[in-house]
Amino acid sequence: MDAGVWYRSLPRFTRYWLTATVVLSMLCRFDIIPIYWLHLDRNLIFGKLQLWRCVTSLFVFPISSNTAFHFLINCFFIVQYSSKLEKDQYSRSPADYLYLLIVSAVLANIGGMLFNVYFLMDMLVLAITYIWCQLNKDVTVSFWFGTRFKAMYLPWVLAAFEFIFHFSLASLVGIFNGHVYYFFKFQYSQDLGGTALLETPQFLKRLVPDISGGFGGFGVPPESRAPPRQAPESPWGRGMTLGRN
Repeated sequence: MDAGVWYRSLPRFTRYWLTATVVLSMLCRFDIIPIYWLHLDRNLIFGKLQLWRCVTSLFVFPISSNTAFHFLINCFFIVQYSSKLEKDQYSRSPADYLYLLIVSAVLANIGGMLFNVYFLMDMLVLAITYIWCQLNKDVTVSFWFGTRFKAMYLPWVLAAFEFIFHFSLASLVGIFNGHVYYFFKFQYSQDLGGTALLETPQFLKRLVPDISGGFGGFGVPPESRAPPRQAPESPWGRGMTLGRN
């Protein structure tokens, strides 16, 4: 497939995310923009109100000879799993996917500030990958050296590799962030019978309207395990239907 055709075939927000990541990271790699202007730093954010760092730290990655392969792997996961999630689960409601990215970005910023993580790409990628894997638990995925296993194990394998080779907890924080979204979006209402707590704000729905028609929902929320609610019985008894003996 031609590169331009492939690029245009990516879902909208996945394409924006990949583009911002590659462009910002390459600008910093060639010292066109100093990377220390863009990384997450809570002292500069709260002390000097350099609020743009909360956004730029999500996309910029310190590319070097030691980290280039890691960067490419992250880009692959953006293309692979963000695309699938956006096309299959959120194809008819792009505003919902945008809201998912916003919630994940906010959680990544909180995690980065708590654990002094300057670059949030790993957290955001793992959060999105975790959500896709939870919605497609029984799908078989391929990993290095031809290994194959169920999707539900993939985020943990990635986090283990990240911890072993880089001694980093960023991937584990990303998994936690993804689970927070997954729990409050799906599990809390499905399993516990609660109300949905992560409904997309209406202004995002107006900004990015739903798409009618087509197919979606390849990954689906888990079936509810909450006990069915019964309507309270009237204190006057069940009554009788007119016209019956």
